[in-house]
Amino acid sequence: MIDWEGVTEFVAVAEAQSFTGAARALDTSVAQISRKVAALEDRLSIKLLIRTTRKVSVTEAGQTYYQHCRHLVEGLKQADRAITELNATPQGRLKITSSVTYGEQLIAPLLSDFMLMYPQLELELVLSNQTLDLVEQDFDLAIRLGRLTDSTMMAKRLSSRQVRVCASPSYIEKHGEPHTLSELSQHNCLVGSLPIWRFIENKKEKSVRVKGSVHCNSGAALTNAALKGLGIVQLPDFYVQESMDKGELVEILVPYREPKEGIWAVYPNNRHLSTKVRLLVEFLAQELAE
Repeated sequence: MIDWEGVTEFVAVAEAQSFTGAARALDTSVAQISRKVAALEDRLSIKLLIRTTRKVSVTEAGQTYYQHCRHLVEGLKQADRAITELNATPQGRLKITSSVTYGEQLIAPLLSDFMLMYPQLELELVLSNQTLDLVEQDFDLAIRLGRLTDSTMMAKRLSSRQVRVCASPSYIEKHGEPHTLSELSQHNCLVGSLPIWRFIENKKEKSVRVKGSVHCNSGAALTNAALKGLGIVQLPDFYVQESMDKGELVEILVPYREPKEGIWAVYPNNRHLSTKVRLLVEFLAQELAE
């Protein structure tokens, strides 16, 4: 059976390099800290700390023990916080980032609903198509679309998006409809940030380089250009679905369409998931469920 007595006190002393500092951090007496650490050293039959009148030093064995124990102590702290927060009222700041259009159309309205549910929250929403550093910029949560590349983050799938290739009926009437990927080179493609479109051909992913008379890093602007018959566009469904439903845009090259991509709630894996963030992720997952 594992004996935890003295472990928390030893870790506190090692980090503070002082019995007084450890006592202050744990809100107890120096005598209590000293007694607990001494009992731990007796149980392990090894010296963990060297005490002098001026300072406290950690021995080589103590450093090894500390490196193992500090993760355990932090885990216990997080477990305590998790239980304490189960019934806590969400409050304080929530800092969230999302891509611009998806954030404006779907995330921002849902966040307003969440704020009405928990009026003690303060929201900071940063809309950007750049991949912002969550740790460096102190974000609680990011909404990421498509493929995830950062393995240092935790992620929960909230929903999905379908990338579609569309053109207006007027463009198709004037220039015809491409039925194969090779035919795209004969058409005016409205190009976004990269001149590469992804498809599935013969059950394999295929990247096609496209070109056209319009280059723009705004999906909304590309959608508008497609609606006016300027060319063919490849965009996620939240840009074009309404226009498709109205018959203003027509999906083409459907057999080559990629599978749906995930829409994710992302947060650092070394950060304790607070009640407010946990409830928000659950709320978004419920509201965005397909």
